[in-house]
Amino acid sequence: MDQVVELGMDTFGDVTEDGHGVPVSHAQAIRDVIAEGILADEVGVDFFGVGEHHRPDFSVSSPETVLAAIASRTRHIHLGSAVTVLSSDDPVRVYQRFATLDAASAGRAEVILGRGSFTESFPLFGFDLERYDELFEEKLNLFVELMKEGEVNWSGATRAPLDGQRVFPTTEAGSLKVWVGVGGSPESVVRAASYSLPLMLAIIGADPARFAPYIELYRHALAEFGHQAQPIGIHSPGYIAETDEQAREELWPYFKEGRTASALSVDGRR
Repeated sequence: MDQVVELGMDTFGDVTEDGHGVPVSHAQAIRDVIAEGILADEVGVDFFGVGEHHRPDFSVSSPETVLAAIASRTRHIHLGSAVTVLSSDDPVRVYQRFATLDAASAGRAEVILGRGSFTESFPLFGFDLERYDELFEEKLNLFVELMKEGEVNWSGATRAPLDGQRVFPTTEAGSLKVWVGVGGSPESVVRAASYSLPLMLAIIGADPARFAPYIELYRHALAEFGHQAQPIGIHSPGYIAETDEQAREELWPYFKEGRTASALSVDGRR
């Protein structure tokens, strides 16, 4: 397989501050994301991803809706989720929404399926966190069947079965481009390989070099399952300025605030 390097960027639609230090509205933050996606297309970025969250500090809860708005005003850039929390969604509806985005964007839609870095979607949509692993495993299994875009026969414990049913719309290419987002669990890496799905490593913190063994594990697992090589992507937060010193000075206050908010959420105090 030819080695091709693509450069992408993503956003969670963070609620930023205006020039007076006042947080912008969720509506304005979403409009800002749309403008960023349009600019990314204009300057030649290969991929623009939008995350899914259901919390006050992020504005985007429906990535595909925001991506559809970007698709209508761009021509080249690929558009995808970063990530879609499949565990607390319905695979059929996810496939339909992204197949629709794929049609609107003339084949530029991608979806990164994952479990997300936060858990607020589980109680919001009525899912039991005790079934965290089961929900993702079963729903990913169904999604892979949906990718074949034929009649689906599937049954499981987390949703109603499908008996010879088809899902529409279908895509012009015959299937969506689908990645599995992995945060560093060996089991998740092997799961992605078992389905022969491209791997997206979500490096939220720590030294990126620490994740190199997961890439080797993925390649080894693909070979063990008898699958061909698949693309590997890496997500890592970053900030660009004229110098490293300027970047650290400008980013640190916001990075610190974001990490504090995340810790409070995990502790259940927010």
